[in-house]
Amino acid sequence: MNWTDERVEKLKRLWAEGLSASQIAAQLGGVSRNAVIGKVHRLNLPGRAKAGGNSAATRAAKRPASEPRTPSYASRVTTRTVTRAAGANMLKEEVEIDGVEEIKISPAGNVILPISRKLVLTELTERTCKWPIGDPMKDDFHFCGCESADASPYCSYHAKMAYQPVGERRKAANSAAR
Repeated sequence: MNWTDERVEKLKRLWAEGLSASQIAAQLGGVSRNAVIGKVHRLNLPGRAKAGGNSAATRAAKRPASEPRTPSYASRVTTRTVTRAAGANMLKEEVEIDGVEEIKISPAGNVILPISRKLVLTELTERTCKWPIGDPMKDDFHFCGCESADASPYCSYHAKMAYQPVGERRKAANSAAR
């Protein structure tokens, strides 16, 4: 199969419109998907426009994975239509944009925190809470050390944190993901 100037121009136009390599191969006829991909790379064409917006705009709009989410805010995704130039053509694309909505959080008034005895590892016994507190690499690292139940390594407060029913864990995970 020969790549004529006419077929190359049609390839460039279809690529800029956001068609997949398979769709372009079908429209050109007599050429495979891999041949289209190879020609696109040899022509150094920019990344294909996607239905949800171009990849650069989508990546710029989304929050980096390393950035922590603030618990007092909730994000919501909105979609906007933008127009951008692709060569001599103007393309309309939908881009997802993260919005932020403030949520008021009021702490529960009936929570009782145990006073930690701040025990080090060598001071723990079968009857002391082994809940770690702090960074193990720091000097102020310690264990809770409060009285624990017979069958539990934790005091009643830390046992509630460690052993949550499956339903509550799912609710907490779903609300944190939103």
